[in-house]
Amino acid sequence: MKKEKTRNELSLWVDCYTQDLYSWALHKVSNTELAQDLVQDTFLAAVEKAGSFKGDSSPKTWLFSILNHKIIDHYRKKVNQPSSFDNQLFSMFFEAGGEWQETRKPKEWIDEQDEQVLDDPEFRKVLQHCLDALPDQWSTSVKLKYLMEKKGEEICQELGITPSNFWQIIHRAKLQLRDCVETKWFI
Repeated sequence: MKKEKTRNELSLWVDCYTQDLYSWALHKVSNTELAQDLVQDTFLAAVEKAGSFKGDSSPKTWLFSILNHKIIDHYRKKVNQPSSFDNQLFSMFFEAGGEWQETRKPKEWIDEQDEQVLDDPEFRKVLQHCLDALPDQWSTSVKLKYLMEKKGEEICQELGITPSNFWQIIHRAKLQLRDCVETKWFI
């Protein structure tokens, strides 16, 4: 009888919460197939752990907690893949003395008529393309910091990297993102 009740509850949860979980996952990973897989993994984990759900929180809160752990695990796996830190990136932007190369100085991104560039679907598409073009470790670090709004210390702990390594990754990723956006958006 208890198994049947648990099965019915889980079926109800799938019906009620799938769309919210999917929307959240898609927001965090920006990939439809991956978001679907993460939601599916969330429900599989919920089935395995159904006996441990005590009802201290709502089922939705519990499922979102599982999903957030799945998202973090996904990014953690990506970050642990090796990537090279190339000093050529800096020489692309800066002179030997540390000054910006004249042709690489940052451009103005916003004019008076286009103050809400993040509301522009075409700009968001370019930005997503540029994020995807980053090395996995860089992209993951940027997404955790700016999309998931995690603190640097928390990201370092989750990814097993030092604070200086993290800030170096963020700095290099922002340089490369800026170059990519300026190349693709301001043609």
